[in-house]
Amino acid sequence: MTSRSSRVTARPSSEGRAVARTQTLLKGQGGVGTVRRTVLPGGLRIVTETLPSVRSATFGIWAHVGSRDETPTLNGATHYLEHLLFKGTEKRSALDISSAIDAVGGEMNAFTAKEYTCYYARVLDTDLPLAIDVVCDMLTGSLIREEDVDAERGVILEEIAMTEDDPGDCVHDLFAQTMFGETPLGRPVLGTVETINALTADRIRRFYKKHYDPTHLVVAAAGNVDHNKVVRQVRAAFEKAGALTRTDAEPIGPRGGTKRIRTSGRVELINRKTEQAHVVLGMPGLARTDERRWALGVLNTALGGGMSSRLFQEVREKRGLAYSVYSYTSGFADTGLFGVYAGCRPSQVHDVLRICRDELDKVASDGLTDEEIRRAVGQLSGSTVLGLEDTGAIMNRIGKSELCWGDQMSVDDMLARIAAVTPDDVRAVAQDVLAQRPSLAVIGPLKEKQAARLDEAVV
Repeated sequence: MTSRSSRVTARPSSEGRAVARTQTLLKGQGGVGTVRRTVLPGGLRIVTETLPSVRSATFGIWAHVGSRDETPTLNGATHYLEHLLFKGTEKRSALDISSAIDAVGGEMNAFTAKEYTCYYARVLDTDLPLAIDVVCDMLTGSLIREEDVDAERGVILEEIAMTEDDPGDCVHDLFAQTMFGETPLGRPVLGTVETINALTADRIRRFYKKHYDPTHLVVAAAGNVDHNKVVRQVRAAFEKAGALTRTDAEPIGPRGGTKRIRTSGRVELINRKTEQAHVVLGMPGLARTDERRWALGVLNTALGGGMSSRLFQEVREKRGLAYSVYSYTSGFADTGLFGVYAGCRPSQVHDVLRICRDELDKVASDGLTDEEIRRAVGQLSGSTVLGLEDTGAIMNRIGKSELCWGDQMSVDDMLARIAAVTPDDVRAVAQDVLAQRPSLAVIGPLKEKQAARLDEAVV
């Protein structure tokens, strides 16, 4: 069990340095699951969750920048920069970075999303100081050399080509474009061949300097970690790099909302010679701060979140029209997506779309049964807990929570929010979300008559 605490302490400095502010956000029983936050004078936030019973630790640094922060000509710069931070610093070459973590049996990686970027390393608890040193060095001391930018350009172009070769992946980018159009949320995280070829080392360096200021960063560590030791090691690493020169800086808050983008009734088709037709049918969802997101999570689970879900039963089990069919939600600072994906034979695409649309309409008008909601609550609760069984997942939770919400929620609180969802809550959110006119993205070898009928799915 965990409880909330708001105790704030300012650690005194015997060396005349500006003091840090430390707060216990969640207090675990016997120290297990205790979450603490320290804000350094330079605006860098450090959050940790202590799990003394494990032998591993995951250390990550989250940057408050994603592809939606790019201009059209900079599309792909955030992801490009993610690659470049592994290419070397004044202290380490690219080989030194990878071999340092490999030598202790750890794993290291990064990912870029539309609203944030994360770099992390998972190691044995005894090797945590090494992970801190390596990741902090990457974030503060990247050289971003011209030759590295040129060399990595080919790697990123291959990554774009690999995505294009996977229509089941590519269709989600097409759906985002269908929903959000020529806005930052509608552009691909990887960028395009044209924008990647046009990016220069100088433009990427300016982007790095603007968005990787300590006030834009959150450090997160989970596992068998000591909060005070992590703070000392991180502070030393950033100060050595000269990254905490401003003692009056304050961290930026969670990303604010902008004018909500609403689209409906749009159809986008990429006619490509594939064995299957890949479709995403969906509509605007909820922002990640919307309190109705818990009810939407239950709705999503019941509708397309597992083998007992309506869509799986109707499309796959009863009719055998698809191998893969599911629904999903994505929440951003100011808007969201709700989508239904299916991959099927091109000749079956209209049958699949009709069934999916019928089920969305039924749930929008009639809601779910009590049994469906009970089962979905149990499934969502169990998957939430099981998904947080390793230190990497816990680091993701506390780091993203600090960056996106500016607060922490215990697992018990999360389970309580899910359990509190009522049939009326689900019915209300279904009416709000599913009753909207959908849009559609399709990739596949559709004949002219099939393509002409796609509008039927969004009427």
